Amino acid sequence: MPPITVHTVLIVAAMLFVLGLIGVIIRKNVIFVLISVEIMLNAAGLAFVAAGAKWQQPDGQVMFLFILAMAAAEVSIGLALIMQIHHQHKTLDVEKITALRDEPVTETE
Repeated sequence: MPPITVHTVLIVAAMLFVLGLIGVIIRKNVIFVLISVEIMLNAAGLAFVAAGAKWQQPDGQVMFLFILAMAAAEVSIGLALIMQIHHQHKTLDVEKITALRDEPVTETE
């Protein structure tokens, strides 16, 4: 079996990132958007590890640890916000949650 090259790993990371980006743009459910962001973060981490392996430096793995810590914080805060939104609005559809938008200012004379 031939060894996996850095070029192949970077192509997989790019495909994962694009898949996550499409999920963020297309999906309307907040939970699926959060999962798509996680996919994008993992793709970036995979690219860092591949670059670190190419140059034989541990920097890529260190960056991946920072990405994992940031993803854990993002998930905990994101899930707390999702629970609060669901409690207030009884939906997780992004388009139906309009109470969070600014109301246009109307001038009264």
